[in-house]
Amino acid sequence: MSTLTIKILPGLCLAAFLGAWGTTGWAARADQWRDRLARKSATAESRAKGASQAPRPVTFAYGPHPLQQIDVWRARGGRGPAPLVVFVHGGGWHRGDKRGAASEYSPVHFSEQGYVYASINYRLVPEFKVEDQAGDVALALKALFGRAAEFGIDRGRAVLIGHSAGAHLVALVGTDERYLRAAGLGFAAVSGVVPNDGAAYDVARQIAEGNRIMRDTYLQAFGTDPARQRELSPVFHAAAPNAPAFLLLHVQRRDGVAQAKELEAALRKAGTVVERREFPGAGFEGHAEINRRLGDPSYPATAAVDGWLRRLFSR
Repeated sequence: MSTLTIKILPGLCLAAFLGAWGTTGWAARADQWRDRLARKSATAESRAKGASQAPRPVTFAYGPHPLQQIDVWRARGGRGPAPLVVFVHGGGWHRGDKRGAASEYSPVHFSEQGYVYASINYRLVPEFKVEDQAGDVALALKALFGRAAEFGIDRGRAVLIGHSAGAHLVALVGTDERYLRAAGLGFAAVSGVVPNDGAAYDVARQIAEGNRIMRDTYLQAFGTDPARQRELSPVFHAAAPNAPAFLLLHVQRRDGVAQAKELEAALRKAGTVVERREFPGAGFEGHAEINRRLGDPSYPATAAVDGWLRRLFSR
């Protein structure tokens, strides 16, 4: 066998293997990479921060399904009702958890800033639909308001923060009022929305132009019907009215940047107050870092969110 043949054969075998594996295999591997990065980073950061010393949350159900659960940390050192910050985890709409997929810093940081901090679970694809998940965000908010006196929540000041798939869900709830109305609320119940490094604000565009490793994840969540994809795209609900204010966060992922800019433009066109802040970081590692380090005082996105919250809640 010639030297040239020896050099070419491994490449041909690899190409055949990748072709046989297909995009489904890549999507599964991508999820594994993301979980591994998140676990490794969260473990190291938690030890450095001493997150094990954080106060335990109060956990309660907001619906009959086992995943309809909320963790709540009361505000520290405040007097009277405090603003509410609600976190919605990511995980490709089909996985994730209110603790495992959230920052280890956020509960301590935001409660020390004088906010009631809540992190929610929601029902997952494919057993349930994305529409159900957006409905769960609204139902969780209603449930928190229902226990406002117990937790010291100011019902007039509430913000939704979501990462990745959670960024899409909070953006959808903040632009399509049907989910809040179904829970007996409306845009008046939400002071602001912080989508953190999402990439599905325009679903059809993301499927067509985004990272192909994640294509099957998007198709599982949103299907192939263009009308449904549009109905679940915050960009196409961004005409007024919307939640009063948005802060769009993202790292330097090509599709995440493009999607954030598109949503920003749609919100500005509607007259909605919107800010967009970008931070270093690329790929899945950057995508995970902006979530796991939110609330770390040394991480730039923390200061950006803190300043935005102060301005928003002082109005």
